[in-house]
Amino acid sequence: MRYVYIALIVILTAVVVLFQFQNLTAVTISLFTLSITMPASLLVFAVYALGMVTGGALLSLLRTWINRATRKPY
Repeated sequence: MRYVYIALIVILTAVVVLFQFQNLTAVTISLFTLSITMPASLLVFAVYALGMVTGGALLSLLRTWINRATRKPY
């Protein structure tokens, strides 16, 4: 089973590297007066990482609210 996991990691890494090399086209992102130019693959990974961070924070916040709302008073 260990070799299956290693093979999956190698395949996933190869797909990510291939994606990066095929999406080197520069894209420009503008927000108000700020403008940033970066490769499309970097933008995709940045948006994905930002989504993971904000999604995890939101899930943690909701769990805290639910736990506090269902906790019995002392």
